[in-house]
Amino acid sequence: MPRRHDPGRRQRIIDAAIRVVGEKGLAGLSHRSVAAEADVPLGSTTYHFATLDDLMVAALRQVNEGFTRLVAERGGLCDPGADLPTALAALLGEWLAGDRTGVELEYELYLAALRRPALRPVAAEWAEEVVDLLARRTDPATARALLALMDGICLQVLLTDVPYDEAHTREMLARVVPPSTAT
Repeated sequence: MPRRHDPGRRQRIIDAAIRVVGEKGLAGLSHRSVAAEADVPLGSTTYHFATLDDLMVAALRQVNEGFTRLVAERGGLCDPGADLPTALAALLGEWLAGDRTGVELEYELYLAALRRPALRPVAAEWAEEVVDLLARRTDPATARALLALMDGICLQVLLTDVPYDEAHTREMLARVVPPSTAT
């Protein structure tokens, strides 16, 4: 029996894994649940991703790309005259106002790295990419502080169901990078 050519199958499996985690959390992720969601044979998931960690790494990479792309495109990083705290506060507002499931999923996978060592390098890569982007406008140590503050704000919004306060976020970010001294 000839093998069916399906070049998009790997990507569909990753997309399905993201949907499964979004709906059921990491506890609901299995090769079987992903195969059912992707409408592919179970063997396809294990062919492309031998372990669940391999699948989670691919999913985490994909969801991280969304935020990194948003920072690169709208983070006030291209215009050296833009007020960085204002631009970043608006960026977080846009991120948190979008598909909440995607934001929650990203943090769920990101925090899963605490218990799953295979995810740690991906989480670290994401942090370094965002720090590199932020360092275009400030020094690397300040970029790390900005990322930590933005992460903390996002987690507080997600965990407390308190609405995102862009003005407060801008004020907090301005304490790290005052608008008048942003380079």
